[in-house]
Amino acid sequence: MYLAEGRERPGRGSAADGTRPPGRVPSVVLALGAVSLLTDVSAEMVTAVLPLYLVAGLGLSPLGVGLVDGLQHGVTALVRILAGHAGDRWGRHKAVAGAGYALSALCKPLLLAAQGLASVGAVIALDRIGKGVRTAPRDALIAHASAPELRGRAFGVHRAMDTAGALLGPLLAFAVLLGTSDGAVAGPGAYDAVFTVSACVAALGLTVLVLFVPGRPVPGRETGAGAAGRPRLAEAAGLLRDRELRRITWCALWLGGCTVGDTFVYLLLQRRTGLSDGTFALLPPATAAVFLLLAAPLGRLADRLGRWRVFLCGHLALLGVYGLLLLSGAGSPVLLVAVPVLHGTFYAATDGVLMAAASARVPAALGGTGLALVQSAQALARFGASLAFGALWQARGDRFALAAAAVALVLAVAAAGRPRPSAPVPAARGGAR
Repeated sequence: MYLAEGRERPGRGSAADGTRPPGRVPSVVLALGAVSLLTDVSAEMVTAVLPLYLVAGLGLSPLGVGLVDGLQHGVTALVRILAGHAGDRWGRHKAVAGAGYALSALCKPLLLAAQGLASVGAVIALDRIGKGVRTAPRDALIAHASAPELRGRAFGVHRAMDTAGALLGPLLAFAVLLGTSDGAVAGPGAYDAVFTVSACVAALGLTVLVLFVPGRPVPGRETGAGAAGRPRLAEAAGLLRDRELRRITWCALWLGGCTVGDTFVYLLLQRRTGLSDGTFALLPPATAAVFLLLAAPLGRLADRLGRWRVFLCGHLALLGVYGLLLLSGAGSPVLLVAVPVLHGTFYAATDGVLMAAASARVPAALGGTGLALVQSAQALARFGASLAFGALWQARGDRFALAAAAVALVLAVAAAGRPRPSAPVPAARGGAR
């Protein structure tokens, strides 16, 4: 049985299942969206100031920045599959996701005491472990609650709410920096204030999860099922016997390895435009605003036209970001509009769309494990990409590093879009490709 054929089909639109009327986004998706909104406010407050804190506050080199940025992606891969499988095995996706949210919330105050690459890297690693623990179980909850033909929309709505937090977080960080600095150069006290407010917002998000997100068992298994009905971790490897899921995982790995981290995009954009430190925190919200506007529409478009097609077009938008940063000279004001628009389009066309496409190829009892498998491949690749980009920047300059990333992305998109025989897909999967 596949997720596309899970429990949501029989109870679709009924009052008994407590999910939604026909065609509506399930209430559990909206509740999880509210949790993600608050959590992203907290996380993006830190992310918005972290590049400047690392470079201006701690004096790290581009390679050091690449290491910290890579940790934000690579460390999550170490725990995603285990966390996804734990939710599948015990039928408690909410509890596993809650543990991840709690760990991330606890890490925010630790940044106040962190000094130097080692301590900052350790705290960032713990925070990303929390993200790795929560992501797959949360996405499994979304997939289980949503009708197969509406998964692109459901993930799009969740990502839009999540991105609303990503938009508000940097704005809140900017307000805190503005109130604790002279508006040009932020001092250590300003960063401490940002980290403190971030910790409070993270605690609020965890509270919403506990109080308002219902905990439902994995579809196809009752809460009291015995150990004999629980999937084993060894079964995760068997998921890759599905040719289409194997292809999705491989492409997520390859394309992720061509993705320059947000930290580098914003640092390069600041270099090209000459933005002050005080306004640097406004760059992530510009990307987030575009993501917020396009996530749900592109999710619906992916349901109608094909999820894989939209996913690949999103990477063409990322290629446009590389081209603009590579070819533009210093002081180019057009970058302040064009780069955030293309960057936000990239995320809107890829983030939730990838999960919607993968969910159609995963058995219901291994929903968290299967989605985590794809996420882990992408996270590991992005970890390596950040390290490689930082090393190339330090050794050969940022334009050489960008050119290498652009060439690699062109090759990866061409390979991922190569025509292939269609694998048999049950009709209930609703056009996921």
